[in-house]
Amino acid sequence: MSKRSDQITLVAGGAGFIGSHLCRALLDRGETVLCLDNLQTARPSNLRLLERDERFEFIEADIVNPLPLDVLERTWSIGRVYNLACAASPPQYQANPEHTMLTNVVGTDHLLRLAERADARFLLTSTSEVYGDPEAHPQHEDYRGWVNCTGPRACYDEGKRAAEAMAFDFARMERTDVRVARIFNTYGPQMHPDDGRVVSNLICQALSGNDITIYGDGTQTRSFCYVSDMVEGLIALMESEQVQAEPINLGNPNEISVNELLTHILALTGSDADVVHRSLPVDDPRRRRPDISRAQRLLGWQPRVSLEEGLAATCAWFAGEIDGGRVPRPTAPDRVRASVA
Repeated sequence: MSKRSDQITLVAGGAGFIGSHLCRALLDRGETVLCLDNLQTARPSNLRLLERDERFEFIEADIVNPLPLDVLERTWSIGRVYNLACAASPPQYQANPEHTMLTNVVGTDHLLRLAERADARFLLTSTSEVYGDPEAHPQHEDYRGWVNCTGPRACYDEGKRAAEAMAFDFARMERTDVRVARIFNTYGPQMHPDDGRVVSNLICQALSGNDITIYGDGTQTRSFCYVSDMVEGLIALMESEQVQAEPINLGNPNEISVNELLTHILALTGSDADVVHRSLPVDDPRRRRPDISRAQRLLGWQPRVSLEEGLAATCAWFAGEIDGGRVPRPTAPDRVRASVA
């Protein structure tokens, strides 16, 4: 399926962290981008950077609701649909679990039907959370997961699993050309300081000079992918002619503990803040590392940015935001909400 130069690329959730970086990369490729976002978790500055480009258009909309007429009227001009529309950190998606579930299920259905009518290619950003607290390590796409389907994270975990099921049903019925990316922990500039993710938590707390909070004993592991690598993976997946109806892990297989991550951040920020330990959140995974052999084989993709490079760029960006007053300095360890996602 080729993409005509006059077609529109629709990005739902395009004002968010990964979404805004994706929109920028698509614009740099010469694409015309239509961004839908309800601004639930987006930073206004993300949009301001994009709106300077005449090939970018923003429509405030929630995909849980019927899609706006402004979108439906351009159905036949849409060639690609990226669905990144869902809060991705536990404090954010647990704040309104019903909306999180509906975004993943009803919202994905709305976008799949749009892609079907437009004869457009559809990419769903799923998540490593579909593996739950995994018994298999590293996590390969054929692993079916160990998920608590009734716990506080289920609105997101099960919502994404349902969205995947729906997307693959559309593909099996030949209604839509589907791609599914299972995204592992991603970080970088333009993260929201209050999103509750471990990288933004630790950096903001280190820069604030207040106590730094570690949940659990800090031995739980994650694999952190820099946002530019993630965006390259998403575009490669969308444009691949090799991928069938199958999920693709996108992430960095370099696995480190939260304690090791903290050591890197303390060195970069020069912080000598005290570290306090708190209880681990319910159902928080103990280990997380992607097997990316399928992405390497089918997409020719693998991360290029080292953790040291990525953290340095991210710390520098947060320092600039704090010094410029765009991010308030936390005044207590709980100023940034808890998660190690």
